[in-house]
Amino acid sequence: MLKFYQVTLETTKENIAGSKAVSDISEIACGVGFEKKKIIIFGGCSLGNKIKRQIKLAQEWENVYDSIDANSVLLLQHPFGMHHMNRSRSLRRLKKEKKIHVISMVHDVESLRKIFDNNCYKREFSLMIELADILIVHNKRMAEYFTKIGVPSNKIVILGIFDYLQQEKLQHTPSFAKQINIAGNLDVKKSPYIAELGKLENVEIKLYGPNFDNKINNYTNVKYEGCFLPHEIPQKLISGFGVVWDGTSIESCQGPTGEYLKYNNPYKLSLYLSAGLPVVIWSEAAEAEFVLKHHAGIAVRSLCELTDIFSYMTEAEYNELARGARRVADKLRTGQYTLNALNTAINIIETEEGKE
Repeated sequence: MLKFYQVTLETTKENIAGSKAVSDISEIACGVGFEKKKIIIFGGCSLGNKIKRQIKLAQEWENVYDSIDANSVLLLQHPFGMHHMNRSRSLRRLKKEKKIHVISMVHDVESLRKIFDNNCYKREFSLMIELADILIVHNKRMAEYFTKIGVPSNKIVILGIFDYLQQEKLQHTPSFAKQINIAGNLDVKKSPYIAELGKLENVEIKLYGPNFDNKINNYTNVKYEGCFLPHEIPQKLISGFGVVWDGTSIESCQGPTGEYLKYNNPYKLSLYLSAGLPVVIWSEAAEAEFVLKHHAGIAVRSLCELTDIFSYMTEAEYNELARGARRVADKLRTGQYTLNALNTAINIIETEEGKE
């Protein structure tokens, strides 16, 4: 019988909000029998601390190698995002000497995102392609990218959307309002479109997250609601729509971060839908198909379209979209999409095992 393991990266500091997607997948995997093999990452920026950290990481990866049984299944979440001494060697040894099966959960693809597309990420990506028996990717568009670079389609499993685990059941029903909510990093240098939101006529805008620029307060239709932890923010999203947008302009999702929406599953989409909030998404985004299929929101080419859309939208139409969002929310909050993807990956591996 196959044994199941997962490598988890844990720091000596408290996890930041951006790590929720990773921690949720780890928790879901634990629930179906993936035993944790922890890699502890110590902080410190001095040269001495960096050297000590890499020595310790080398030991940690050696321990991972020693503690994993032959012919087992190992779940990895990519990218790791930093250099680990002995990681590549240990993983290659596990593959060659212990004949393990690797499931790689893809979070980001830097050759598509083009933000941190450096040599470290390129080496990580190449290692992932080399070792993975199964790649769990975001959606059909990302699957097509992997097949174009030579990954066989029978090694690819589509996730659909990232889950957003929450302990409590969804209590509220969102109310109809000609309003949009945007949660995340509000740095206008990273996402310049945020600075243009005040130009939207007859649309109320609520912003949540760090790096709010007080200059945006000059717009009467924009209100900053504060910064909240990942488990707190869904309770704040109680009316209107969540917006899935990025890039340089409200007219279209331009620039690297905007173009990346053509391939990725934005985590803020999972946040909004887990709160039962219907969404507004760029029509060219990969996940626009998911949103429309589940009747959980609307797709637009430009945020400027919202003025006209809201002028004729009825409460009944909004409530129908909210019901679609609620159906998705029940799955996201309990990890159903990750469970389905992991089970599919395991079935493929077990089928291949049975042929040998």
